[in-house]
Amino acid sequence: MRITRIAAWQVDLPLHEGSYKWSGGKSVTVFDSTVVAVETDAGLIGYGEVCPLGPAYLPAYAAGVRSGLQELAPKLLGEDPTQLARLNRIMDAALKGHPYVKSAVDVACWDILGQKAGLPVCVLLGGRYGDDFHLYRAISQESPEQMAVKVAGYRAEGYRRFQLKVGGDPDTDIARIRVVSRVLELGDRLVADANTGWLPHEATRVVRAVRDIDVYIEQPCLTYEECLAIRQRTDHPFVLDEVIDGVDVLVRGYADRAMDVVNLKISKLGGLTKTRQARDLCVSLGIAMTLEDSWGGDIVTAAIAHLAHSTPTEFLFSSTDFNSYVTRSIADGAPHRVNGRLAASTTPGLGIVPRLSEFGKPAVDVRA
Repeated sequence: MRITRIAAWQVDLPLHEGSYKWSGGKSVTVFDSTVVAVETDAGLIGYGEVCPLGPAYLPAYAAGVRSGLQELAPKLLGEDPTQLARLNRIMDAALKGHPYVKSAVDVACWDILGQKAGLPVCVLLGGRYGDDFHLYRAISQESPEQMAVKVAGYRAEGYRRFQLKVGGDPDTDIARIRVVSRVLELGDRLVADANTGWLPHEATRVVRAVRDIDVYIEQPCLTYEECLAIRQRTDHPFVLDEVIDGVDVLVRGYADRAMDVVNLKISKLGGLTKTRQARDLCVSLGIAMTLEDSWGGDIVTAAIAHLAHSTPTEFLFSSTDFNSYVTRSIADGAPHRVNGRLAASTTPGLGIVPRLSEFGKPAVDVRA
């Protein structure tokens, strides 16, 4: 089997809540996503999606996906999409860095492999654990009282894990954590996610001020070293996210006892192939994980679901359903949450069919 065409479409994904706000005053109202199709001479077509969280969150931006694919796609024509480790080596040789550009291609090739094997991607990634899995809900930055109302509302929908977007003024963030903690019930989990937004002295103030609250602290500062220093000053469970971009930092973090949980984002690591490698290393080291991506719609949510569902339950801290945050559905067959939980498709591949007729002309179209 050989790749004969790689095409990509730009797709807008508006938000149900109107906007999404996080540290440093950053916000997004409409997400710019890219849907990728990998076609083969065997008639199989695989699909992937990548959606950076704006241009100022990670070293990734939406237009860069399409530009990178124009550079990368010609190097992949004629290759076998089912030889995933080899294909990733070819992509890394053809385009230095830019893992987010490669992510949707890798996911599409897993979709093809699943279709060829007649198996869901989760089975190929390691097997299906349980009937479904926990989701978290991200709570956009607002006043402490507004965020508490949002948490109570989403809890009524079945969510039991909540990720508060903090990383702003420390006094306001302390109030956010305290006010929200009062509406939680037994079994709920609260994460204060600063998204690198605090300076070390601010993070130190916050963790000291909420010492009596049952809360996880996520990525308080910009660098690994700064986060490690805060980790050493608190006994709160600790999550690393933005600095986790490969297995090397996982090994370092394990050796330094820098975290209890890591957040693995599919596009930040370069696709399912490399995220599975990181996931399996975490399982071997005993590190719990949040498995997700930067953002996305139905196709990203399907990929997340297969990765999460193939992860041993005790190591899956949480996951997410990005397609419930946006107003637009872009694929049939996508998973949807039920009472705060999600399940991967049982059909071969990712189990989705994008609505390509709604997307217009491809932004990228490279053929053999």
